[in-house]
Amino acid sequence: MKQLIVASFAIAIAFLSPLRAAEKPAPAPPEKTAPPVYVQVVTSAGNFTIELNPERAPLTVAQFLKSVDQGYYSGTIFHRAIPSFIIQGGGYDADYKLKGNPPKVVNESGNGLTNQRGTVGMARSQDPHGSDAQFYVNLYDNEALDPNKTRWGYAVFGKVVQGMEVVDKIGNVATGARGPFKEDAPLQPVVIERIERVAGH
Repeated sequence: MKQLIVASFAIAIAFLSPLRAAEKPAPAPPEKTAPPVYVQVVTSAGNFTIELNPERAPLTVAQFLKSVDQGYYSGTIFHRAIPSFIIQGGGYDADYKLKGNPPKVVNESGNGLTNQRGTVGMARSQDPHGSDAQFYVNLYDNEALDPNKTRWGYAVFGKVVQGMEVVDKIGNVATGARGPFKEDAPLQPVVIERIERVAGH
């Protein structure tokens, strides 16, 4: 009789063990994070390096890198320079003519990245989704460019990690009326010679 009870208990354990194992949740796979990408902006005023954030701004970074890889930015200028605010470029050539008609990108301003000094964002028209290739660098903490409950903001997609002194230098050049701009345009064009991918820092 004892042997029968032992045998029955062994059979029960054999059947229950798989169930107990199945009840344990499988360990969650590690979250995949998109690593940062680095680009160097080579200008007539010096160079600076941007760390792009494809995890927080995947659509914006993808479009920016497409323009970089196609050489779109070569020969464009920084057409706005406002001390204690921003420098903006990537859309006009040295004759202040608009370059091409790049596709628009969905506004990713709700990604948690804010417009702090040194961060890089996408310029746009009044259309919330009107960003194309033009970008800006914050010279100051610009909370007014962040989104809120009543309006879209301006999408941040990276930050300057080297050469911020060059950005400040561009932000303080003499400005005035040039081309279609009545003010804030550098009187001596600051040319973007090229933007290229570089190794991480």
